[in-house]
Amino acid sequence: MSRTIMEALDIKRAFPVGGQSFYALKGISMSIAENQLTILKGRSGSGKTTLMNILGALDYPSEGDVLVDGASIVNMSESKRDKLRRTDIGFVFQSVALVGIMTAYENVEFILRLSGYNAKERKARAEACLEMVGLGPRMHHLPPQLSGGEQQRVAIARAIAHRPKIIFADEPTAELDTNTGLQVVKIFKDLIENEGATIVMTTHDSGLMDIADKVYELADGEIINES
Repeated sequence: MSRTIMEALDIKRAFPVGGQSFYALKGISMSIAENQLTILKGRSGSGKTTLMNILGALDYPSEGDVLVDGASIVNMSESKRDKLRRTDIGFVFQSVALVGIMTAYENVEFILRLSGYNAKERKARAEACLEMVGLGPRMHHLPPQLSGGEQQRVAIARAIAHRPKIIFADEPTAELDTNTGLQVVKIFKDLIENEGATIVMTTHDSGLMDIADKVYELADGEIINES
């Protein structure tokens, strides 16, 4: 059995709306197992992206705590949270968020610069990550010269480059056709097997549930089912 790498403990997130508090999350408790693909399932507005942002140290809960390897990230200083995001966490966004004037290789290599890799290590690792996602021959192309699926694969290569403990992928297949989306998910599964990655992915695509190791289904800010 895989060990628990992350825990959410009674997470609540309130936003001020019209002079009152709207709770986007209403007491979420869950665990993320190492070397597995965990899916957060739910319709738009279910709270899954809000939860992912808190788990990924991009936002703070109003109440509750998040533990990584048993240590609270909610009570960390902002500088330590920033270091956590640079070294231990990777992100794949629905919007891809590549730098348009940088080649695929440069987008990946830039993350390694931020993580403190030396020049020789950066080159080897960036090239290896792009090869892993099947983009070796196109690593020197700019994002506008790549298809949507290829851009998403660059985003994945960038997310895994610094060998993070956990990769968060927010609706990574939402803008892709079914076949390309399945290719992206296959890359995730390969990364878990070959790189020892731990991946948390949000989606509302019920067709992807069978490939997950764990599924948490959210509705109205609560977990309504887990499997």
